[in-house]
Amino acid sequence: MDLYEYQARDLFEQYGVPVLPGIIADTPEEVRAAAEKIGGVVVVKAQVKVGGRGKAGGVKVAKTPDEAEEAAKAILGLDIKGHTVGRVMVAGGARIAQEFYFSVLLDRANRSYLSLTSVEGGMEIEQLAVEKPEALARIEVDPITGIDNDKAREIATAAGFPAELVDKVADVFVKLYAVYTGEDATLVEVNPLVLTEEGDIIALDGKVTLDENAGFRHPNHAELEDAAAADPLEAKAKENDLNYVKLDGSVGVIGNGAGLVMSTLDVVAYAGENHGGVKPANFLDIGGGASAAVMAAGLDVILGDEQVKSVFVNVFGGITACDAVANGIVGALESLGDSANKPLVVRLDGNKVDEGRRILTEANHPLVTLAATMDEGAAKAAELANAAK
Repeated sequence: MDLYEYQARDLFEQYGVPVLPGIIADTPEEVRAAAEKIGGVVVVKAQVKVGGRGKAGGVKVAKTPDEAEEAAKAILGLDIKGHTVGRVMVAGGARIAQEFYFSVLLDRANRSYLSLTSVEGGMEIEQLAVEKPEALARIEVDPITGIDNDKAREIATAAGFPAELVDKVADVFVKLYAVYTGEDATLVEVNPLVLTEEGDIIALDGKVTLDENAGFRHPNHAELEDAAAADPLEAKAKENDLNYVKLDGSVGVIGNGAGLVMSTLDVVAYAGENHGGVKPANFLDIGGGASAAVMAAGLDVILGDEQVKSVFVNVFGGITACDAVANGIVGALESLGDSANKPLVVRLDGNKVDEGRRILTEANHPLVTLAATMDEGAAKAAELANAAK
């Protein structure tokens, strides 16, 4: 789960990371009041979960409350890479002497943590990595020992921080790592981490990504979710404990097991090349329990996507046998009634496959077509989706 900047800032403050005052506002009037409360120069910053805000006009400096209010009028409602700005943060200003970069993230390839640090902050890290890779210090962090003061000093030295700043930035690195581990994050990033003209080190902008799988340890993380910004179909799937990701195609896909579903996406995309270029509309893994209730919830999510023109149900019976899956499909279609209005292609294999096919054949539902193989099912689903364009 990606956090907004203001949420990351609040977490930083809880862990003792130095930050500037920040107030959230939804209207120009609230922005004016916030600027008056903070006093002096402020920065009005669009709150969107995407980079490039500054270039898009989503970050403006204001010297007076009047200027802050006008800045809010320009930013609120702005479209930044497909994200509409509905909220801003009014932050205190800082006299910046130098900008740095620091992050700690999950390194999946090496099954470890990785620290990325540079004395050249302020620019997109991807751009820095391409244009000046030598300016980016990559230091592996052992998850057991973490970032203590000695490790933080090692990171700061490797990144090229001046000797007189090493202790200061090391202290901040330790606290940022505490955010990373304490909140079960997969990314904590500060860009820029700044040195002010007064000699202070401040986290001026932050990004935090939390591991949703660790939510059971952090009940408070539920409060950080932005239900309004979530895709409604993904929100509905989450309510039903379904593993769903919306894509941009027209063939809905349901399977049991992430590996099988991923393979199905590939086969559908390949089949679509011969049927108007249709593509998968989603990833939906119903896991091991293909009961009528689970299948109905899955179909309800997929059929709620207006882009979907056909659905391919691809199930390999194991612990959950094919007869249970077939009964789940029949029950789901009955419970959904008229809302089940798009053709389904069903491929069953594995445990009790003959019984599962018999159940679907005898049900004789007009929307259901049986397929003997995954390739055949994908081709039929692609054909039906293309015909419904």
